Amino acid sequence: MKLPARYKPTSKEEFMSPRMREYFRRKLETWRHDILNETDATLEKLRLDTSQEPDLGDRAAVESERSVQLRTRDRARKLISKIEAALQRIEEGSYGYCEETAEPISIRRLEARPIATLSVEAQERHERHERTHRDG
Repeated sequence: MKLPARYKPTSKEEFMSPRMREYFRRKLETWRHDILNETDATLEKLRLDTSQEPDLGDRAAVESERSVQLRTRDRARKLISKIEAALQRIEEGSYGYCEETAEPISIRRLEARPIATLSVEAQERHERHERTHRDG
């Protein structure tokens, strides 16, 4: 589907119209592509950097940086999984609707967090519930 140049979804149009779904599909695919490219670059850097620092302080700094890179890569892997799930919801026709209430998730929220599965209200309830049960 061809999208008009500079198209941005608005609340004035039909929610999750074919054009809106295509817009979010492309946004998610671009995000996934960017993350995969960053991950590939990180892996290549880790693969090429096999130097052993003679100084213990330098060695600790290198190991610390490597650890951060691996944690970042793990977060990226989890994010890719969420992006894949969002793309699947687009295919199934459930994208953009709250998993708890089945109400539309605001376009502003989807723009900010295209992998969102809960409306702002449902997310806030969920977080309050987690805090109460974690702190209790």
